[in-house]
Amino acid sequence: LIKPGTGTVTDAPDFDASADAETLYNAMKGIGSDKEAILDLVTGRSNAQRQEIVQAYKSSYGKDLIDDLKYELTGHFERLIVSLMRPQAYHDAKEIHDAIKGAGTDEKCLIEVLASRNNQQIHELVEAYKDAYGSDIEEDVTGETSGHFKKMLVVLLQGTRDEPGVVHTDLIEEDAQVLFAAGEEQWGTEESIFIMLLGNRSFDHLQMVFDKYQEIAETSIEDSIKSELSGDFENLMLAVVQCIRSVPMYFAKRLYKSMKGLGTQDNTLIRIMICRSEIDMLDIRECFRMCYEKSLYNMIKEDTSGDYKRTLLALCGGDDDLAGEFFPEAAQLAYKMWETSAMTKVQLRPTIRPASDFDPADDAQNLRKAMKGFGTDEDVIIDIVANRSNEQRQEIRQAFKSILGRDLMKDLKSELSKNLERLIIGLMLTPAEFDAKMMRKAMEGAGTDEHALIEILVTRSNEEIHAMNAAYEDGYKKSMEDAIQSDTSGRFSQILTSLVQGAREQGPADWDRALVDAQVSTSCNMTLELADACNEDSDDMEIKFMSILCTRSFPHLRRVFQEFVRCSNKDIEQIIKNEMSGDVKQAMYGIVRSVKNQPNYIAERLYKAMKCIGTDDRALIRIMVSRSEVDLFNIRKEFKETHDCSLHEFIQVETMVVSFHILHVE
Repeated sequence: LIKPGTGTVTDAPDFDASADAETLYNAMKGIGSDKEAILDLVTGRSNAQRQEIVQAYKSSYGKDLIDDLKYELTGHFERLIVSLMRPQAYHDAKEIHDAIKGAGTDEKCLIEVLASRNNQQIHELVEAYKDAYGSDIEEDVTGETSGHFKKMLVVLLQGTRDEPGVVHTDLIEEDAQVLFAAGEEQWGTEESIFIMLLGNRSFDHLQMVFDKYQEIAETSIEDSIKSELSGDFENLMLAVVQCIRSVPMYFAKRLYKSMKGLGTQDNTLIRIMICRSEIDMLDIRECFRMCYEKSLYNMIKEDTSGDYKRTLLALCGGDDDLAGEFFPEAAQLAYKMWETSAMTKVQLRPTIRPASDFDPADDAQNLRKAMKGFGTDEDVIIDIVANRSNEQRQEIRQAFKSILGRDLMKDLKSELSKNLERLIIGLMLTPAEFDAKMMRKAMEGAGTDEHALIEILVTRSNEEIHAMNAAYEDGYKKSMEDAIQSDTSGRFSQILTSLVQGAREQGPADWDRALVDAQVSTSCNMTLELADACNEDSDDMEIKFMSILCTRSFPHLRRVFQEFVRCSNKDIEQIIKNEMSGDVKQAMYGIVRSVKNQPNYIAERLYKAMKCIGTDDRALIRIMVSRSEVDLFNIRKEFKETHDCSLHEFIQVETMVVSFHILHVE
């Protein structure tokens, strides 16, 4: 999707290297330096022009411009300006050298640079590294890495990938079959096959192979890599696939990760802003806007400061109107993303499975022993509860009462406390009882937890909602629908009432029905009802959104959202973010995110529960308990990919060790 001319830095007109050299000399002469003059000039010239300025500076003043800049400037601003003055290949060489020298290896830097560069850039990098450091880059990289990760890096360093446009049409299906046979179809993975194909075929060829792979495996190549590979090798192969899909999207995600959370990964931010400013920064900005709730410009503005910030913003090239339309490249990408979502058959994987050699009577006796006398053996309780399925836990509850004449839940409540008690009790309830309890907690007392209501109702199946309704009425002698209507109001109440019916249509996408939803028109064949709604009054728009989003099947909605991009040149998520507000916006957004990628939506809910000061323990327990036997493994993978930190590590920092140990999130 990279198109020529989508950089934000271009050749300056009427360029005069000697005059620019004089301007820089004067900006650094005397006490202090004119930093604004320096950043304006450097960011207003292309890299090729900067090299001419470096030469003119030495010819005119007999001094090295980069040395003078290093002396006059400090901090991140100095690193950014100095890096801009280097030829791109030498900048890449320095990044690789810094990544493998000193204490530890920066694998993320190695992955980013080598996965994203084309053949010519790789060859120039290899030569620049040799010239700058007097050693062979391949030898240095292999000396600091190992295993399949090392092998793939070596393949990428050869710069022998088929050139753009080269497609072996007779090998597309064969390559897809070979990848499938090497991974999904067998126990263990033939990593060499992945290395050979993903490291040598052209991006154009591999995009077609990935489409064919999806047809064969009924899952995306990314999901296969996540399930079959691990560690740095997994991260490298995912980066290669992401670059094959869309280099601008890959860098948009890398930029987001560099700035979100506490602290900025300045080296990553600087590296990307420099290397893409003359190539595809406009496309990266569009991809960034499509994926996140703010423009790249505004995120940089909020996350950095001073002259460093002003320089980065100059490289970014401008702010983007969040309500605006996609550039053509981004629209194509958004359309493709929905198509991929529609085609993908995700294999949901739990983290808790039924125990083998299960004996409910023995477990009941051991739990009683753990709670008798002074003190409680929490480790025994955790070990039993965390390693039994919910169905097995119900058998233990029954055995506890039959053998000991006691109520296990009451004993656990009396012996445990705080979050451990809430977590263990949550695990011992049936899923329907637990969901009903969480709905009750979200509505009782002062204030309503709207986010909890939305999260539960948009992620449960019809059957789960029906069971939850029955459990709620049995436990609280009131229908859940009545409880929702008495605790919420307006359109938001209508949305929740619709969802709590558990009447969402099932089955695959119905193309004829999708065309009805899309309101076929004579001018473009598909003018989405949703797109029409954007031009109507707010009330009418919300009603149409509600009727479509709350009743259609998820596969059907993926196709509707896909066509929405084609007709409106906008993404459904952006429409919701910019045209709706309050709880209605959050509910609609939750449905769309759940339709697109439910594990990713839940991973983001987990992140939000822990990222602020003070952990939302109720949300954390609710999600971990309810998803542990459904898709917590998938959620873990999505969390790691989105936040560059494992769920295990994040919970370990934010809360009690027991919280992650119990539910197998390592």
